[in-house]
Amino acid sequence: MSGEESISAPLDSASSGGLEGKVAVISGATGAIGGAFARRLAAAGADLLLLGRRREVLDRLAAELASSVGTVETLAGDLTEEADIEAVRDRALSLFAGVDLLVHSLGVFRAGTVEEAPAQDLDLQWNVNFRAPYLLTQRLLPSLLERRGQIVYVNSNAGLNTQPTTAGYSASKHALRALADGLRDEVNERGVRVLTVFPGRTASEMQRLVARHFGQEYRPEDLMAADDVARPVIEALLLPRTVEVTDLRLRPMKKARQ
Repeated sequence: MSGEESISAPLDSASSGGLEGKVAVISGATGAIGGAFARRLAAAGADLLLLGRRREVLDRLAAELASSVGTVETLAGDLTEEADIEAVRDRALSLFAGVDLLVHSLGVFRAGTVEEAPAQDLDLQWNVNFRAPYLLTQRLLPSLLERRGQIVYVNSNAGLNTQPTTAGYSASKHALRALADGLRDEVNERGVRVLTVFPGRTASEMQRLVARHFGQEYRPEDLMAADDVARPVIEALLLPRTVEVTDLRLRPMKKARQ
């Protein structure tokens, strides 16, 4: 899962309400973007099951959201392990009897040229960025279909293009885009909406690592805030069922660092 720390952002009154009684599962909730989704969904009244590897970060986030209208539950685990994916399904169904929204926000980045990058880095990115979302979607899909739910894949600018030394990471994100597009065609007629968001550089620990790799200064003030990603996605989820947002591309206003 993502190694990013949660970054708080204020919520305005327009974000509250709209998802009362809905159950949302968020992977990578200990990351900046995952945490922003948790806050937005809690403000909208949803019940939450927050997933992450770091129990202490999950506990802090749950404590922060303790006054929410909905229930907030956590489950620590490693979604590269199939047993932990099964545990998510079992926990979600035992706690809430079903899932209305699945947000995939986990991710890992390793840089290296195709010539020299170790195979274990490729395997890690494939397992975290693609295989885990694929299998978690598969396990929760029966419930999402039954409840005519929604699925959000937090992708990356790398899911649309690539750069030198990022081929392995980009390949995993291109695969995630293909998963979302193929799944959408399979489940739309059965009432499930599928949205992919492609954020540009967002203030987070992952982007600190990316900046270091490219020899750049990490300047979070020049990047998007995590809530800049979560807010428009939540607004898309609240649209009437006569419309579907399939792809959402977001970029920092300062383009010099893109």
